[in-house]
Amino acid sequence: MDLNLAGRVAFITGPAKGMGAAITRSFAEEGCRLVLVGRDVAAIEPIAEEMKASAREAIVVRCDLTDAPQCDEAAKAAVSRFGRIDILVNVAGGSGPVGKSGVETTPEEFEEIVRLNVNGCFHTMRAVLPAMIRQRYGKIVNVGGTFGMRGRAGRMSYSASKWGLRGVTKSFALEVGQHNINVNYVAPGMVDGPRFRDKVCADMARRLNITPEEAAERHAQDYALKRITVDQDIANACLFMASDVSRQISGVDLPVDGGWAML
Repeated sequence: MDLNLAGRVAFITGPAKGMGAAITRSFAEEGCRLVLVGRDVAAIEPIAEEMKASAREAIVVRCDLTDAPQCDEAAKAAVSRFGRIDILVNVAGGSGPVGKSGVETTPEEFEEIVRLNVNGCFHTMRAVLPAMIRQRYGKIVNVGGTFGMRGRAGRMSYSASKWGLRGVTKSFALEVGQHNINVNYVAPGMVDGPRFRDKVCADMARRLNITPEEAAERHAQDYALKRITVDQDIANACLFMASDVSRQISGVDLPVDGGWAML
């Protein structure tokens, strides 16, 4: 299926690692022009150079997503370079404390993850929407998490941040739909990679006195499809939501988790 994304300008936060890198490469393969945004420019530059070596247009914009003025400047840089912003994919985020109860979580830990996972997405959406409204076209995809659809013991602060992002997503969808702008939420389950293996599986392994490999298999058994999500699964969902194939879908939560959150 041709998603007709060639030439679209995609503003991607957290574009350099894990699912962010998979999303960046997938949008590049579809012919998008890329605005790669994040605080760690040194981490983003290599994937930007990779895109340029493949004859893809890409710029890197340094931005602390928790700082609203910096997000405004990043959006201005995108419009200055490409003349428009068609797509926003909010990938950047954090995991917060793993294995801590709500009582054990400090106010500072809670505020830090909410500031990044909720405020950061709010700032970028607010920054890019004026351009989208002017052109009467836009696709916003917020990458959340299934713990924002079902609670999870030991992940209270992360869960709270992703529940909050769902509310932001749905409210914006109602407000900007009249301008031909779709706003949706893609919710990964556990995604295989360093964060899953080194934090989530390691925590379960310590608690249950099992190996990290056994912990990963226990997670897989929780899902209808009996397998762990990989980065490309999330990238494919974001491509779908960013394309006109999904033109009549807005304000939805799409779990990409092998069958867990909704079952």
